Amino acid sequence: MTIGVIISTYNNPRWLEKTLWGYLFQTRQADEIIIADDGSTQETAALIAAYATRLPLRHVWQEDKGFRKTRILNKALLEATADYLVFTDQDCVPRPDFLAVHERYALPRRFLSGGYFKLPMDISTQLTLDDIRSGRAFRLSWLRENGLRTTFKCTKLIQNPTFSSLMNAITPTKATWNGMNASTWRTLLLDAKGFDERMQYGGEDRELGERLVNAGITGRQIRYSAVTLHLDHARPYVNQAAWDTNHAIRRATKAAHLTQTTHGI
Repeated sequence: MTIGVIISTYNNPRWLEKTLWGYLFQTRQADEIIIADDGSTQETAALIAAYATRLPLRHVWQEDKGFRKTRILNKALLEATADYLVFTDQDCVPRPDFLAVHERYALPRRFLSGGYFKLPMDISTQLTLDDIRSGRAFRLSWLRENGLRTTFKCTKLIQNPTFSSLMNAITPTKATWNGMNASTWRTLLLDAKGFDERMQYGGEDRELGERLVNAGITGRQIRYSAVTLHLDHARPYVNQAAWDTNHAIRRATKAAHLTQTTHGI
């Protein structure tokens, strides 16, 4: 099968470049990478153009009219041609086996729910191309040497397939559609009519997953196997009114067992 990646972005070319570094060194290379750009300036366009000779990049852009991530993701979904699509964000640097893991676990009428490990701002800032190319950025020992405080969440960084499979099986976290690390078949997303474009920040990705589940497409938890490093950043777009609207839409989706949205593709 062919695998595509859809990366959402908005005016953060510095973090986007670090994420693109991760796709340069995948053990299973992407067949297409679509940058879903919610209105960034020319600086982001120039970055994408610079990497287009090294990665199979396409840039899908819309005018900046506020937070419209779901709308640009639908545009990117319509542009995609790959059989299987992985969705992620501009601030999520993939481990070298990231796409290989998504490919290995892909099954008919299933979606995958991957994980992420949050880096503090100082390590996010200092992360270099060579840190990612060498793989040391994903090693707990190197992160500790650079000031990372050890917590239980660091178990996501243990690169042992047996341990990761066990943790995937026993984690109490449900398999949900999280925009920073989720995947399924392109045709299933089109059948669901993509993302609900009424939604702002706050669970806007999960609502799509809830419609997939209503359609009998079950999720599988691989948060300890498909790992990205989440670069730190502020979230000025968060507001309570958007959360309230999104929760109301999600409640309606669950109550009516909706499998499609009339506000998407």
